[in-house]
This record gives sequence, C-alpha cells and structure tokens, in this order.
Amino acid sequence: MKKLGILNSEIAGVLAKMGHTDTIVIADCGLPIPDHVHRIDLAIRLGKPSFLEVAEAIRDDMVIEKITLASEIKQYNPDLLREVERLFAPEAKEFVSHEQFKALMQRAKAVIRTGENSPYANVILHAGVIF
Repeated sequence: MKKLGILNSEIAGVLAKMGHTDTIVIADCGLPIPDHVHRIDLAIRLGKPSFLEVAEAIRDDMVIEKITLASEIKQYNPDLLREVERLFAPEAKEFVSHEQFKALMQRAKAVIRTGENSPYANVILHAGVIF
C-alpha cells in the first residue's frame, strides 16, 4: 500500500515506466484519444475531477522538463492558462496549434482523461530526469 504520491495504480505504473523526454497527457473530457494510446479515464461527472486537481497531483509526483499546450488556450481559456502557468512555473513551456497537439499526443505513454469541461484544458508533460 502506497503511503505518498499517486494512489491510482495505472497512473503510478505509467509514471514509474517513463524515461527522459517521454510524455504523458492530461486531457479534458472532450479531447479525442487515439485508440493505440493508453487511456486512463478518471472522469466521473462534468468537471470532476478537474484538470487542475489532476495536473497538480501529477506535477507533485513527476519530474517535468517541459509542458506543451494548444495555442488556442490563450484566446479561449485564459483563466485556466494563468493557473497552468502558475502550477508549472519553473518548467519550459511551448505552444502549438490544437491540431499539432493532437499529433504529438500520438506518441504519449498515456492520456489521463479528466472530467474537465472547459476549452483546451489539455497539457502534454515531458519527463525530465532526477539527476
């Protein structure tokens, strides 16, 4: 029985298997997830769990080198963008189009689907190293 960190066994397993530059996606409930990418579905109701709740838990349990966001978040969800920038303040950040985001998601180790129901509430987390 784990005492600290991520308790969800699927998420903990994916994080434990990740290497430097591997990626994991935290997604809103509407993002289309490719069939070949491992899906960890946490959504139970609209908004539950929230994108930020999940992102904070993952951030606390993972070394993150960089984050990638869809550039559309700037226009369509600026409040969430401010929270994401606060949450991931020290990490490098890049913006790509939503279409490019979906293409990059093809290589992710997993997509964690939240109940978030606000636009472009998606982030790709790029794994860093602990040394």
